[in-house]
Amino acid sequence: MPALTTGVGHEPGLYELLAALPSKLKPHANHSEESNFLQGMFEEKSLHSLFRIHERLQHYEESKPTPVLNNAASLCTQLSEELQGESATREVNELLKLLAKPHLKSLLSVHDVVAQKSYEPELPPMPEDFNDDEDSVKIIRLVKNKEPLGATIKQDDFTGAILVARIMKGGAADRSGLIHVGDELKEVNGIPVDDKKPEEIIRILAQSQGAITFKVVPGVKEDVLIKEPKMFVKALFDYDPKDDKAIPCQEAGLAFKRGSILQIMSQDDATWWQAKHEGDANPRAGLIPSKQFQERRLALRSPAAILPIHRSSLRRSLGFRRSFRLSRKDKKTNKSMYECKKSAIYDTADVPTYEEVTKYQRQDGAKHRLVILVGPTGVGLNELKRKLLISDPQHFSVTIPHTTRPKKNLENDGVEYHFISKHLFETDIHNNKFIEFGEYKGNYYGTSLDSIRSVLSKNKVCLLDVQPHTLKHLRTAEFKPFVVFVKPPTIERLRLTRINAKVISGKDDKGSAKTFTEDDFQEMLATARTMENQYGHLFEKVIVNDNLSEAFGELRAALKKVELDTQWVPVSWTHS
Repeated sequence: MPALTTGVGHEPGLYELLAALPSKLKPHANHSEESNFLQGMFEEKSLHSLFRIHERLQHYEESKPTPVLNNAASLCTQLSEELQGESATREVNELLKLLAKPHLKSLLSVHDVVAQKSYEPELPPMPEDFNDDEDSVKIIRLVKNKEPLGATIKQDDFTGAILVARIMKGGAADRSGLIHVGDELKEVNGIPVDDKKPEEIIRILAQSQGAITFKVVPGVKEDVLIKEPKMFVKALFDYDPKDDKAIPCQEAGLAFKRGSILQIMSQDDATWWQAKHEGDANPRAGLIPSKQFQERRLALRSPAAILPIHRSSLRRSLGFRRSFRLSRKDKKTNKSMYECKKSAIYDTADVPTYEEVTKYQRQDGAKHRLVILVGPTGVGLNELKRKLLISDPQHFSVTIPHTTRPKKNLENDGVEYHFISKHLFETDIHNNKFIEFGEYKGNYYGTSLDSIRSVLSKNKVCLLDVQPHTLKHLRTAEFKPFVVFVKPPTIERLRLTRINAKVISGKDDKGSAKTFTEDDFQEMLATARTMENQYGHLFEKVIVNDNLSEAFGELRAALKKVELDTQWVPVSWTHS
């Protein structure tokens, strides 16, 4: 009998494909353990038989054979009687002889028996002496390949039984649908496990190759399976399960880097979530510490590890914000540290673990995302900002600072500064209207939230450089900031590329420009490391300013992607 095919024409069926596989694989075989295993599996007679059965059943289901009638024999008799009364033509006589043949009568009789019989399986009745309390046992056989089985086990504290603790979403055990959380493990490959510890069983599984047979007592299954909604988070820290002594199974862990987008597959366990990398074709999930567990672990560590950068440690390096000194006539203003109200209190409570995110794309006509540049003094923030403004002054703009100092000749209100009274400035400070503010020689200077809104309302991209501790207050649904961290290159490159560059000194009252010193380079690198360690989870783009033209090109390309492409942003920015 020819092999069954599916579809139209001569499209090969599963059995034909299976039979052809060994010969197709031979040119590519490298005689490795995996190749030999595949070759042997595809040539297995039992597998071929299963495929034959599969195709015959599939053909049966597709054709859905049902008898036209179940009384063909009696109909044949009636037809013969009817024809007897007709005029005897050659065709009638031939048909009567055919209907009278015993072989045809037997065939029609068999047809009627088959047509009247039901072939649906009938289960035997339950025995009257059946014990409802007796444990039922399942024999499960799974084929182990390179990937883990995707299940973890634990020992019951009271009974000592070995139980399935969790099933990894998308793993081999999950895909089989045969093993469930709470199932009690009795045997592995015929080896009883009643007297063994979980570590011993894991070693047995690790040493097993090919098919693994489990004997389990099914646990209590929930009647209703709740389908969890898709949840995506941005990881705010690096994680390697190999370095985590608390994880129940290192092989089941999922490694990730800060900034990775993870799809949370299960939060059934309050301590260990199941997740996979967004876009990963591998369906198997891995274990990651839950948000609550990771926060608790970080909180128990040294407080210095989670406290924000102390302002005094940045006083010399960050200095008076140059974004407040846009007026050419005020370039000699001495630097001093600007304060940001409540920032220390806010940062102290923050422990970076995960942030729930969703996809966002700016619609035509919508306000642009605020662009924030962060970096140490001397790294080139103002140079990059200036090049952006020159490249497209109709598209990019900066905020206009507020000040209480008197207006000078040739200055215009709302151009160089917004000139306001000291009383009004102090009122705005009290009402938290300033992102940053400070005082120099009895006069206030600051950047207000309204100055950002003014730029964005004109359908322009607002460029802002601030101290990193202010980022918390700007990460809102209103501004949707895109934070770029500009970091210096190596100290060798700094010595080579900044040899003739100037930096505004804040160490004297004149605020004069001077060449970089070795101390300036060391301070720039130290500040950059501190910023990245403390606030790196808030940076969406990191640019090393080794060459100003290349750094500008990288920044311009990144900002174009922000305007045109889809990005992952906090859920609160789109659902507020």
